[in-house]
Amino acid sequence: MEPTLRPTVLETAEHVIRDLDDSRLEQAVRLWENDSAGSPRAFSLADALAAIAARQPALVALVGDEVAGAIAARVDGTRAWVLRWSVAPEWRRLGLDAKLLRALERRLLALGVRDISMIVPASGGATETARGTGYVQHDGVLYLEKRRLHTTSADDHVNELGGQWLPAELWEAIGGMEREKELIERRVILPLSEREEAQRHGVAAASAVVLFGPPGTGKTTFAKGVAGRLGWPFVEVFPSQLVGHDAVARAGALRELFDQLLFLDSVVVFIDEVEEIASSRQKRPETHVIANELLKLIPLFREADSRLLVCATNSVRELDHAFTRPGRFDYLLPVGPPDRTARAGIWRRYVSQITNADVAVDELSERSQFFSAADIEFAARKAAQAAFERSLAGGYAPAATADFLAAIAEVRPSISAAMAREFEEDIDRFARF
Repeated sequence: MEPTLRPTVLETAEHVIRDLDDSRLEQAVRLWENDSAGSPRAFSLADALAAIAARQPALVALVGDEVAGAIAARVDGTRAWVLRWSVAPEWRRLGLDAKLLRALERRLLALGVRDISMIVPASGGATETARGTGYVQHDGVLYLEKRRLHTTSADDHVNELGGQWLPAELWEAIGGMEREKELIERRVILPLSEREEAQRHGVAAASAVVLFGPPGTGKTTFAKGVAGRLGWPFVEVFPSQLVGHDAVARAGALRELFDQLLFLDSVVVFIDEVEEIASSRQKRPETHVIANELLKLIPLFREADSRLLVCATNSVRELDHAFTRPGRFDYLLPVGPPDRTARAGIWRRYVSQITNADVAVDELSERSQFFSAADIEFAARKAAQAAFERSLAGGYAPAATADFLAAIAEVRPSISAAMAREFEEDIDRFARF
């Protein structure tokens, strides 16, 4: 029998890429000192250490407690120079050098860098890896650079992330929820769309907000409407995307996803049901690792002026307290069930699309208490279907008040009286606007 081939320790070990801090500096320096053939040559080790002391970007790749790779750069305006870049020989063949370089690129991109340069030996692993990741060698000199660090096609990158560009008209099409719409317009949209005027008055534009409220109240619609209104791409992150055999692996998947999002100069990122990955650690301790990772990613995401993170939850009281404390998110905005006036507005919008008959909209509003916007839409479609089937059987007969009332009677509201009371309590406890 042939012996079974087992994976090596290197093949099974996992690595993480982190900022270089004082606790890892000695290991990183030792790695750079022992890699005389692979590191960039234009700058001395003293130059690299001075840059690190000045809080210039520097990263390490960790395997367990060991530093397997380290890279440092210096930013000069929109250009950055790679000062040191080394990976332990046993990890180069597994591509860790390229991963470390790409992680540095993402960090530099967030700082406004668009061109990266390095001077490397004429041959060797660093040279080949740099060429393989898009750097161009200048003829006659050992000078490599990457131009236009940002993605060359925003559309392509948005598509890769499963995002979409939404029409500006989507915001105007949101009807009936005027209270919530006005609040989001004033607090979120206007400071972002009128940034210069906001800055003149010392208003800081929001870059991370939470929308909370019962299910079906239109939180996703509002997030999409904001993206359309701003003219930014909309990327939705589903908790189910974060695959992994444990919480650490899922946190890594979240980190990799946000690394990709940093390549977009402007974007609205939407995480629905965020309580699935950020629940109270007392109730669901397994989400603690993922919640901490998201909290660490938010400051990096917020460094750009044209990115907005919108998290939505049906139960804000279930979120980890770290998410509801001031300083994490700019605003915690309630999106509640429509009141009588709002329900009437929503009913008018759907009734006008279905029939030209004189429908008692105020009565529909009165009879649909605790209906969410989604419930009203469903009931309206049921009334339209009933009128359609009746017309097929006996001639044209447009939907009338009776059809809509009959549909209301058949629809179970998504929101109960208890949920409505809890929502009012949550506004008092958590809302911040």
